[in-house]
Amino acid sequence: MGEQQLPNQEDQQKARILLVDDEPGIRSAVQAYLIDEGFDVSTAIDGEDGFQKAKQILPDVVITDVMMPRSDGYELLKKLREDERLGGTPVIFLTAKGMTMDRTQGYQAGVDDYIAKPFDPDEMVARVKNVIQRQDRLLAEAARFADTDVSQMAKQITEIKSMLTQSDSNGSRKDLVIPNFTPREASVLQLVAEGLMNKEIARQLETSIRNVEKYVSRLFIKTGTSSRTELVRYALENHLVT
Repeated sequence: MGEQQLPNQEDQQKARILLVDDEPGIRSAVQAYLIDEGFDVSTAIDGEDGFQKAKQILPDVVITDVMMPRSDGYELLKKLREDERLGGTPVIFLTAKGMTMDRTQGYQAGVDDYIAKPFDPDEMVARVKNVIQRQDRLLAEAARFADTDVSQMAKQITEIKSMLTQSDSNGSRKDLVIPNFTPREASVLQLVAEGLMNKEIARQLETSIRNVEKYVSRLFIKTGTSSRTELVRYALENHLVT
């Protein structure tokens, strides 16, 4: 019997990068450099093309120019943040050096980092790796709570509901500013509140466990919580789940 061929682990772990830029020279140069650094790189010519490619490959990071014809970086960022599957994808803007207003507007729109043109290739790689590591830390934090025993979680949810019922009857509930959730984030929140673990949520929503971890991480960030129990309590206190 021949030796079983195992999949290449290194290829499996390559981060997928989507590079969006309307200048062919920049696309080719940056793509070649990132490939040499071990990334799996796809390219797009503008924001519209980039969004279609992103839906196909589900990149780990999107690097996009700000100024592009037809659809610019801001429009691409907006579409990504509104998409249920791509909302948590880190986005890095390529921008002209010293464009402070662009940076402020981008951060307000939800961009994760900036690389100023002309840029040093080593700095670009360092920033990409930093964004990926930051995202991985968030996913690892979410995954740490995914191993909570289901029965224990169910017990905690019951206790929280009991306390909140008593609190509501006393009229002590505080009105808080509720963040906006995407439809997929709201679905994940509902299933977390029902005591389901990430693999069960992934099965119900027909998506990957990694995507569920991304949604849970974003829910932690949006609600200012750091565990599934805190997240469920927040959701129940504010009547965000049934």
